[in-house]
Amino acid sequence: MRDIVLRKKSLEAIRREQEHSDHGLKKVLGPWSLIAIGIGCTIGSGIFIMPGIVAATHSGPAVVVSFLLAALACALAALSYSELAAMIPISGSAYSYAYATLGELVAWFIGWNLLLEYGLANAATAAGWGGYLNHFLGSFGLSIPAQWLYAPGYPIPGTDLVGWFNVPSALIVLFVTLLMVLGIRESARTNTIIVGFKILVLFMFVALAAPHFQPQLMTPFMPFGWKGVMSGAAVLFFLFVGFDAVSTVAEEARNPQRDVPIGILGGLAIVTVLYVAVGTVLTGVLPLSKLKIEEPLAIVLSTFHHPWASLILSAVAVVGIASVLLVGSIGQTRILYVMSRDGLMPRFMSKVHAKFGTPVETTLILGVITALLAGSVPLDALADLVSIGTLAAFTAVAVGVMVLRKTAPDTPRGFKTPWVPVVPVAGIAINLYLMCSLSMHVWIRFVVWLIIGIAIYFLWGHRSASRVMAERAATVPAELHPSPEAR
Repeated sequence: MRDIVLRKKSLEAIRREQEHSDHGLKKVLGPWSLIAIGIGCTIGSGIFIMPGIVAATHSGPAVVVSFLLAALACALAALSYSELAAMIPISGSAYSYAYATLGELVAWFIGWNLLLEYGLANAATAAGWGGYLNHFLGSFGLSIPAQWLYAPGYPIPGTDLVGWFNVPSALIVLFVTLLMVLGIRESARTNTIIVGFKILVLFMFVALAAPHFQPQLMTPFMPFGWKGVMSGAAVLFFLFVGFDAVSTVAEEARNPQRDVPIGILGGLAIVTVLYVAVGTVLTGVLPLSKLKIEEPLAIVLSTFHHPWASLILSAVAVVGIASVLLVGSIGQTRILYVMSRDGLMPRFMSKVHAKFGTPVETTLILGVITALLAGSVPLDALADLVSIGTLAAFTAVAVGVMVLRKTAPDTPRGFKTPWVPVVPVAGIAINLYLMCSLSMHVWIRFVVWLIIGIAIYFLWGHRSASRVMAERAATVPAELHPSPEAR
């Protein structure tokens, strides 16, 4: 059993298996598409929904510091991701990297956590989408009944009513799912167009709201103390995971060794600048008591008599948040696809449609599950749990970089993480610190998820993976078999 849970896949075997696969994904993505994927998965709920809530409940005006701390942690992780993505240019992200460096059991845990991360992040994004849609419709005298905008039993603010089901969030998930089925090229083009509009509208927000900046609103800067700033950073951390989505589609990049690091680091840099600018302006124009709402940017523009700008921002937010959901859903399906290809998930989930070039069955299954979660679980119950799984994955990637520097020092690297081991160790330290900043109930839920994962792996997963490896040993050329050192 020990040999099974510690067995690894050699770098050469991972690359060759993908090359010899008769049902691989299409290589159609260039550097700008990858940057847009990183931005598209990040700019959405991060700017349009969460800054006001985090400022009002965690960080105060120091939400900008929370953003920068989260960005720093992500930058350290992004450097490690870039090196491994260039070395192992296949789908699966941290799961695939862990399989090559830390062994099958760790890879299973990372993949299991990434499925949780993307699933809850997608559901949280969709859950907040209905608020912006309703605000946009209100500009035309239309509205969605309040009961259909909240999870079942959730108290509706300002009323004695409770929610029935968040219908808009479920519908947008199903729409995005159908778009994903059509193909990665179509999905990437749609995302790139939407990203351009999102960046323009955020510049518009800053330009119109900045003249109303009130310095006195920035005092006290840390009303909840340094602990609140750190907990705010831990919550906001999941808003930066867009660069991780870039690594999940590495197998679909035309030149992954060059373009995936560009997509990861370029996208992260752009969104960090936008987050800091918007967070600074937002907390400087409205008091904290008015920021605990799900559409703060649009409310700010309406408050300062820019109704048309508010309408444009709401329209772009309605479409833009959907693009976050689109890219996040792509990431989740690709991770599940690769885990299935390795036998750690049911094998039918790695089947690619001959016409569309996408894992159709996997996409549809995840779409239905996410739609049900988005419609029935409150946003605040979803957001916190996303961060801890992400931090665990980032930690594994940092460890993986250091392991491969020792075990595969001569393997070509299209990108090298600078100052190893300083950068990976610093990333690990920040990740662990942020994990410790999360509340106990988040840890309890996380541990429960891990226990479920342990049960699945030992009752079924390791035997299924063994069968797949045996099949490959019989059909893949001998040079592709894992070396003794890789076992």
